[in-house]
Amino acid sequence: MSIPSIERKRDYQLASAHQRQSFKNGIQLTAQYILLLIFAVCFLIPFFWLVSESLKKPSELFEVPMLWWPKSPQWSNFTLMFSSFPFLLYLKNTMMLVIPTMIGSIVSNALVAYGFSRLEWKYREQVFVIVLITMILPFQVTMIPLFLLFKELHWVNTYLPLTVPHFFGNPFFIFLLRQFLLGIPKELSFSARIDGANEFQIFYRIVMPLAKPVLTTVAIFAFLHTWNDFIGPLIYLSDNHMYTLSLGAQQIMGTLDPKWNILMALGVTMTLPVLVLFFIMQKYFIQGITMSGMKG
Repeated sequence: MSIPSIERKRDYQLASAHQRQSFKNGIQLTAQYILLLIFAVCFLIPFFWLVSESLKKPSELFEVPMLWWPKSPQWSNFTLMFSSFPFLLYLKNTMMLVIPTMIGSIVSNALVAYGFSRLEWKYREQVFVIVLITMILPFQVTMIPLFLLFKELHWVNTYLPLTVPHFFGNPFFIFLLRQFLLGIPKELSFSARIDGANEFQIFYRIVMPLAKPVLTTVAIFAFLHTWNDFIGPLIYLSDNHMYTLSLGAQQIMGTLDPKWNILMALGVTMTLPVLVLFFIMQKYFIQGITMSGMKG
């Protein structure tokens, strides 16, 4: 067999192998997209059901078989939601908790995590283990001692018990930030020290700008916790004018005749800011979660 024919046969075999590999990769990619689509539908069905329920008449809510979409959508349910209880007041109260909580969570946990990841000091790892151990304690164990402490401080029926503790660190956020900061090269800090920068300047001007993804993740988690928190405001707030949206939802449910369609409309309204925040920050959120476990 001549050399040109051997080369043609080899090229044909390589082309066939390439086509088979491309076909196999295409099948795998298609299967992945189908699987992701199935998971997306599974996660979207509850939200679709919530929107559907918020647009139904009270008589349609408990029909059997279940009505997936109302015959005539009742957009007036959202108008009734605003008139049934002081929505704007409760929204303002909720934001008065959300904003300080986010600020406190970012500042305090970033400082503590910086000390555990970038500074060398005796018993650093042992103290970090103690911090992690505190994650084991559930809120139900510390709930009564904290209430008695805040009562002695005359903080009950104020926003202080719901905001001030976030300025003293959270073990999960500290762990998340520490893992991310360990992945930042220490040579950057050494170079900054050579140029005369002090520790705070290194923290503020070098490390924190590089930690935007994980800081965004912490901010989103803090937002979600406070936005959805029910037990905290229920324990510490007794004045109706200080209630949050979660307590407002309980007010609708707690009546002798619960207005389920209005409650569903409130559920949609409270879910939308969370979805919008996630879609805006999803790039940093996913990056912060994935990169926080790269180095330990």
